[in-house]
Amino acid sequence: MRIALGLEYDGRPFCGWQYQHHCRSVQQVVEGALSRVADAPVRVVCAGRTDTAVHALEQVVHFDTGARREMHSWVFGANANLPEAVSVLWAAEVPDDFHARFSAERRRYRYVILNRRVRPAVLAGRVAWDYRPLDHERMREAAAPLLGRHDFSSYRATQCQARSPVRTLHRLDVHRQGDLVFLDLEADGFLHHMVRNIAGVLMAIGAGERPVEWSAEVLAARDRTLGGVTAPAEGLYFTGVRYPERYRLPQVSPAGAVW
Repeated sequence: MRIALGLEYDGRPFCGWQYQHHCRSVQQVVEGALSRVADAPVRVVCAGRTDTAVHALEQVVHFDTGARREMHSWVFGANANLPEAVSVLWAAEVPDDFHARFSAERRRYRYVILNRRVRPAVLAGRVAWDYRPLDHERMREAAAPLLGRHDFSSYRATQCQARSPVRTLHRLDVHRQGDLVFLDLEADGFLHHMVRNIAGVLMAIGAGERPVEWSAEVLAARDRTLGGVTAPAEGLYFTGVRYPERYRLPQVSPAGAVW
């Protein structure tokens, strides 16, 4: 049978999602916990890989198993064997044609910036910190040209392995609540460092270091070297995935679930 899971995790203790030999990854601990429940090796496929220190509110994975367990047994059995930084939110049996990555229609991220003169303590590692006063209205104006289907070469990492740099950005909202500035993004897919590079450009514009038009100029250049600083990983949250209704996944976390 094929099982889909929703996962929540704090990315700080891990070297990202993907299994690596030299350090502990989220994939490694999830597979280890599920293998204990199944009493057999389990390999999982995720909706979107996250980097070191990037968090997830509802990552979605799937795996195939011959072990027969109740859905609540997958949830609570896995959680009993996971470190406290990772939690399984739900489990559901899905058809064989479901694929956590390739069945996804849209993915969502939120980037959280603490904008004040002094560094965070309680929120350290959970937000990006920028001491420069940020004008979120300028950032919102600069975000508008990035919406739609574009070649995002200037906004992806130089080591990005995606075959095509073209993506459709359906949503890029900027709003402020007190000292916190939020960027909410939704797209058909994201390139490596795409959200963090967009955040870096918008933060420079919000700080008044670049004109509002700079975001569109960077996009048109299709050259990563002209794109500015990559924003810190700590403020980035993978907030969810949208799948076709026919899969009826019990997803729980809305896109705005951080603060």
